[in-house]
Amino acid sequence: MSDENKVVPERSPRKASAKSARSRAREFALQALYQHLVGRNDAQSIDAFTRDLAGFHKADSVHYDALLHGCVKESAELDALILPLLDRKMEEISPIEHGIMWIGAYEFQHCADVPWRVVLNECIELAKEFGGTDGHKYVNAVLNGLAPKLRGPEVEADKASGKARG
Repeated sequence: MSDENKVVPERSPRKASAKSARSRAREFALQALYQHLVGRNDAQSIDAFTRDLAGFHKADSVHYDALLHGCVKESAELDALILPLLDRKMEEISPIEHGIMWIGAYEFQHCADVPWRVVLNECIELAKEFGGTDGHKYVNAVLNGLAPKLRGPEVEADKASGKARG
């Protein structure tokens, strides 16, 4: 086969068909949180709009609800957790990265059924797909700094077993 006939795989972080319902819920929650952060829209209005978007039926709507409403309700507490790990003012953080960090911090605190490494990986993937060029590196650094505080025993167990670098 000549070079001109080769099929080049798409370079997206993950194929849409391979995404889990929870991954899709995080994507829709991120879009909703962006509307909240940028447009200052209330969670109910954003929720009604988001549920009508194409593909929402493939998302885990319970997880989406928890992320959207939980992050909006606890935004001040989530910012208080994130802020000490930033190297700049919160206002200088992209609303996409801000929303992703909210999702990560919220899941660390409230979704014990999701391993911390999965939360971290999912947030990095969101940042690669929706954020700026190196936004995923920043999200990774902040959430990696937050994980020991919010999931200490789990992080320590992973370090001890060699599953996490420390």
